[in-house]
Amino acid sequence: MATKKMILDLDTGVDDALAIAYALAAPEVDLIGIVSSYGNCLVEQSAENSLKLLEILGATDVPVFIGASHSSTTDHFDVMQVSKDIHGNNGIGEVELPKAKRPVESQTAVDFLIEAAHKYTKDLIFVPTGPMTNLDAALAKDPAIAKLIGNVTFMGGALTVEGNVTPYAEANINQDAEAADRVMRSDLNIVMVGLDVTLRTLLTKNETSTWRELGTTAGKSYADITDFYIDAYYNLGIDKTGCALHDPLAVGVALDASFVDTIDLNMKVTYDENNYGRTIGDNARLNDATTNVKVAVNVDKDRYLGVFMDYLTKLFKNH
Repeated sequence: MATKKMILDLDTGVDDALAIAYALAAPEVDLIGIVSSYGNCLVEQSAENSLKLLEILGATDVPVFIGASHSSTTDHFDVMQVSKDIHGNNGIGEVELPKAKRPVESQTAVDFLIEAAHKYTKDLIFVPTGPMTNLDAALAKDPAIAKLIGNVTFMGGALTVEGNVTPYAEANINQDAEAADRVMRSDLNIVMVGLDVTLRTLLTKNETSTWRELGTTAGKSYADITDFYIDAYYNLGIDKTGCALHDPLAVGVALDASFVDTIDLNMKVTYDENNYGRTIGDNARLNDATTNVKVAVNVDKDRYLGVFMDYLTKLFKNH
């Protein structure tokens, strides 16, 4: 068993599926649970997708917990059409996987995170790759966890590039900017893996064909799921050369910070009507002696892709 423990917080779409595989394949960490969120799909679909993927990857010992079904400021959530276009109506590229034998846990996502924070303290790595609603709710319920959790590495935000849902806002942050702002201002040790680096880290069908040629259930399923994503990037004009490895890059950086170059910054998230969801430095704290956020601004994409393909291909070969 590895000393480091990881919890993923996923709105399980295609890149979240790749994040699960990376976390399972990485030898230096144990994936101890997945908490579900809304975004690429509804929270119930997200949990179901995670359970199905864990099963085809031989990880039925990993529990999945239901988290928030909508943002901290709303009472409902509808999946955006663009999310369906990119991830498919079922979140995993319209690929039909067998129903998982393991059900979701009865414990709430928030209570699981709080319990794990007290149990593992600095050895716990929390990786949210959807909205920050679950983490924000956990901090509200037990503020002490901000100084217990070893590291929070999230996929979201954009500092040096444009957003992907507005000129400033990235989709995950835009789902619940108020929650993200509270998290940014907390005492957590945070690494932001945003569009600044994920849009540079691309996967192509050259790589997915390697998985398909393995002839395994996991290899074929993941190739089909990811090819849908690559095609969506092409057809929607997001990128004609490949798909961005948003969420698995965050997992990689959480385990090996040397994949990226970062700047230290105290950050905030704006949520006024005209500037909703922007991740930006906080002028009021620019001269503070300490900072709590490291923002990734450059990435060693070739080295990361090499590790990513090595980890996932070995995992898929056996399942």
